[in-house]
Amino acid sequence: MINLINADCTEALKQIPDNSIDLILTDPPYNIANFCNDRQSNIHTMRPNHFAQSSWDKFDNKGFDTLMSDFLSQAQRVLRRGGGAIIFTSVQRINELISLSKNTSLYYKTTGIWHKTNPMPRNMKYHFVSSIEPWLYFVNDKRTGTFNNNGKAIHDHIECAVASKRERAQGTHPTQKPENLLTQLINILSNEGDTILDPFMGSGSTGVVCKRENRNFIGIELNENYYNIAQKRIEQG
Repeated sequence: MINLINADCTEALKQIPDNSIDLILTDPPYNIANFCNDRQSNIHTMRPNHFAQSSWDKFDNKGFDTLMSDFLSQAQRVLRRGGGAIIFTSVQRINELISLSKNTSLYYKTTGIWHKTNPMPRNMKYHFVSSIEPWLYFVNDKRTGTFNNNGKAIHDHIECAVASKRERAQGTHPTQKPENLLTQLINILSNEGDTILDPFMGSGSTGVVCKRENRNFIGIELNENYYNIAQKRIEQG
């Protein structure tokens, strides 16, 4: 089952039944565009659709907190008990999101890291190249949930390359996550036949992987252009 919705996630989430989702895997706005634009950097020489030039990543603090509070409230409602949530974020937002989650039944498990083995060499003339991106792991209303480690210790960081040239050509989203990264998280934290939700779908990478890995998928995306790209990618995937 694939269900794609072109709407604001805070409204679309209200239409999803209680306790119907096994895993939320999503990459919401980080609200760091203004921060990046104010720093000494070579950001203006980057590709035209870099996230720092996107209006969807620019909020005042109150607006961002409201968006994330509404999202987390709906997330805990739609997740089954023991359902997991992986939320990508920025280093600057980790404490903020953990604090907001305390108003819900989401139990904070850990902060993990995606280490990009081939990051864009942005700002290399000014400081260390940014090569990590955090994700927060929550379980709803329980201390543990699905965790398919097959008897092996799984570290709280994943190393892999950024989205390939082929994936970027299909997706074109400025914060597109690589399918390899999503595949690992989906296989660890869900089972075949589970339903996975991405309320900030972008160009549909999570949906592409869910279809390939025999998971049901619900994707929500506000931007009509990215919604159409996601629809095409998932249909062809």
